[in-house]
Amino acid sequence: MRVSALSGTFTLEVITGSSAVVGGSVFRGRAAAAVLGAPSTSRVTATCTRRSTCVLSPPATDRPFSRELGFVVVGGMELDKMDENDWRYHGEGNKSLVVSHVQLSRVLRLLKYPAEDSENPPQTPEQAFRQIQSIVDFSSKVMSSLLGEKFIHSGEVVKLPLEFVRQLSIRVQHQRPAWRCDKVMDIYSGCALCLPNLTSPALHQPTHTPPLCIEIKPKCGFLPSSKHVSKDIKTKVCRFCMHQHYKVANGKWKRRSLYCPLDLFSGNKQRMHFAIRHLIEEPQNNFKIFKGGQCIYSSKEGSDDCMDLNSLLHHLRPYFLYGNNRINSHVTGKAVVNDFIQVLVNALLSGGGGDGGVVTDRCGEGRSFCEASLFNKERIRHGSQGLPSDSVLSRILQTQMLDTLDIEGLHPLYRRVEQHLQDFPKERTRLQIDGPYNQAFLEKLQKCPAEDDGSVDFAVAKVHQYRVAMTAKDCSIMVALVPGPEEEEEEDEGQRWLRDFLSSRPPAFSYSVSILDLDPKPFDGIPRQLRLDQRIVSCYSRTGAAAPKASLPPPPPPSAERDDCTLLFHPV
Repeated sequence: MRVSALSGTFTLEVITGSSAVVGGSVFRGRAAAAVLGAPSTSRVTATCTRRSTCVLSPPATDRPFSRELGFVVVGGMELDKMDENDWRYHGEGNKSLVVSHVQLSRVLRLLKYPAEDSENPPQTPEQAFRQIQSIVDFSSKVMSSLLGEKFIHSGEVVKLPLEFVRQLSIRVQHQRPAWRCDKVMDIYSGCALCLPNLTSPALHQPTHTPPLCIEIKPKCGFLPSSKHVSKDIKTKVCRFCMHQHYKVANGKWKRRSLYCPLDLFSGNKQRMHFAIRHLIEEPQNNFKIFKGGQCIYSSKEGSDDCMDLNSLLHHLRPYFLYGNNRINSHVTGKAVVNDFIQVLVNALLSGGGGDGGVVTDRCGEGRSFCEASLFNKERIRHGSQGLPSDSVLSRILQTQMLDTLDIEGLHPLYRRVEQHLQDFPKERTRLQIDGPYNQAFLEKLQKCPAEDDGSVDFAVAKVHQYRVAMTAKDCSIMVALVPGPEEEEEEDEGQRWLRDFLSSRPPAFSYSVSILDLDPKPFDGIPRQLRLDQRIVSCYSRTGAAAPKASLPPPPPPSAERDDCTLLFHPV
């Protein structure tokens, strides 16, 4: 196996007949294991001199992967031979733009800055590199410990040729939404974050039905109980439901979403089904479906168009049709959506192979329901309240609940820290206000005392807890569903009988659950968060509190004739 590199030593993990993985990035090299005589999975060390071919040898120690800024090969890509035509626009947020490789299961995330700074970049290449590295460190060393390493893909920083970045910027510009073009892609630093493309799982084989990937941004799953909350409505109506009124009033969305995060985080399958059904009906920024890496279902901000459920059914039918339901298309449409939601609920409740306990109602019966939710809690027929402790939703919720004070109680502590930094500017480093995000940072927020002793260190720890909680409130979940293997083209009578028998059974999926969008929230953004909170509550007090509330019935339970779809945990 020949690997071009500038210099350095790193570890390859070789998987027989499949690929070689470099620090979590896949190399397409089937010959690697055969050359090394590896049985199934083994590690080797590659030592490279400048512009040389790596020489593979068994490792002296099983040390973790490390790399310098100058490596050329990452994730099967030779960085000095990058071609912008191999990449396509994938999406973007407020601070970064993402492109995906057309063949490899990889994405590049590049920084953005205001268009007025396009001629004068706001930071040096070294600063851009440190900014992206801090994102990696925050994800891998802080959020990974809190959310669970099995759910996290932190990625790695790469240095790209500047000409490639400039050509890529030109290539994707016409694909960007017009309302996002107030910011431009960073074409000066050449720094990017390389990550696995979670919408196109690497385990997928081209001959199989394309994988389905569902992205959910669940938002905050609990009601605040802090004594610092000044408006009683905040303890009764969740932040998301109040925020919907504010967004519609300001024209961001034409219609309110009826999704309520407290239903999704309840652990009750009826309520979770109800929540996901409303995400499908009004996805906004909180729900997307990808098929084979292509987005097939999402909302456009500000659009007045209703979602095309028939188009979604067209995509979903091949994954969920079985038995006699192939005949009746009307029944099929309803059953397909129910099966799809049921599979999604089961994946969200799964611990990925573990047998954890159940986290019961966190704050008492009254605080587990949002008054704005249209779910009628009197209609709950069965099922326990609470999440399995090792499920992705439980880990996210527990991290969100590090916000024990609410923004109203946190802001005075922020002011205490801010005043201290004005008096002693050099303390910003010791207090790790801007990182580094390491074990010491994690220990600061984990060992925060329960009572305020009036110290700056206490205030800093609570601010760190709040920032981590805000990241968890704004993260996304990616559920990858990979259908079971297809039948062989040539089959004997026995194989045909088996295929016919299996076609009458519920479909089976390999699945994986990941958490993404785990950037650190800036310390200086806390005053803005307080102002936004005040606007949202004020708007809801004027408009939402007076809106009539009509309870919708919960979804019917799955038909007795339709068994549960099978889920097989498989890390992607």
